[in-house]
Amino acid sequence: MQGDLQQLEELVLFTVGRTPVTLGGVVAGLLVILAAIVIARFSALGLRRLRSRARYGGAALYIVEKLITYGVIILGLIAGLSTVGIDFSSLAIFAGAIGVGVGLGLQGVVKEFVSGLVLIFDRVVNIGDYVELESGQRGQVQEIGPRATRIRNNDNIDIIVPNSHLIEGTLVNWTLHGATRRIHIPFAVAYGADKEKVRDVVLAAARALPFTQPDTESQKSQVWLVGFGDSSLNFELLVWPDLPAVKRPNAMHAAYTWAIDDALRKAGIEIPFPQRDVRLRGLFGQEGEAALSALRLEHPEPAAPEPAARSRSTNDAAKDIQRPLPEPDPEAEAMPPDGAPP
Repeated sequence: MQGDLQQLEELVLFTVGRTPVTLGGVVAGLLVILAAIVIARFSALGLRRLRSRARYGGAALYIVEKLITYGVIILGLIAGLSTVGIDFSSLAIFAGAIGVGVGLGLQGVVKEFVSGLVLIFDRVVNIGDYVELESGQRGQVQEIGPRATRIRNNDNIDIIVPNSHLIEGTLVNWTLHGATRRIHIPFAVAYGADKEKVRDVVLAAARALPFTQPDTESQKSQVWLVGFGDSSLNFELLVWPDLPAVKRPNAMHAAYTWAIDDALRKAGIEIPFPQRDVRLRGLFGQEGEAALSALRLEHPEPAAPEPAARSRSTNDAAKDIQRPLPEPDPEAEAMPPDGAPP
């Protein structure tokens, strides 16, 4: 029995150069490669869990994770081929063919892999950053993989972007430096409104929202008069929200707009809408009351006053911003979206 197994293990399958490749060597080599993949996966999973708990140095841990993962897999491949019995010096004859294959068929894969390494080491895009693509799509960076970067938007939809697109195209990183950015919220009021009153009530409404940061010397909430419309004075509210609000731009814009509308209505400041006034000065030689009588028209009765607006309203967008933003899931990252090793 043992003799048969030994003969089976020594069975020569093929030769590479002058080196015979046996069945036992192939099995041993596959086991070495499989062990390297398992070690790489568990190492990556442990580092991801450590990164998720670390308050600082997350980007550095991500670089270490990728270096260990790629390094262990490459060493495992080399060790596995050596276990099979392949002498790498005998493969020199195939180097030209391999180079042609990479240049023709695998150039896209190599390009994305190298672009991913550039993104990792360049530190312009880090895990957890909120970015905006040229297409206008926005989201939080979840993973920089060997082929593509995974970005998740606020609707919990993953966007898979080839790594080279992030390097060659224009990318807006909203949270690369600093914990906030200035936001512009446009609004308008009717002509004749008291500008100082508009400024005061809108600033008070903005500062009442919990995600608006307190004023500092360099970061102050302001109201600017930016133009004159056909039927309105055009303003902009400039605020500095905190980082969770910055990562939810649509909800943040909706929350400030809702608060501004509530504040203006409560203060009795008119929000304009497109309208035209037609003044009839004369009709068939008649003017004023005589002209109205000629048309058999009379002054309309004054409209009943509108009921007072409620003093409080439910700002759903403001509540949504206070909901904790999901962080990158280490368990989910254990299986990259493109099926490649982590």
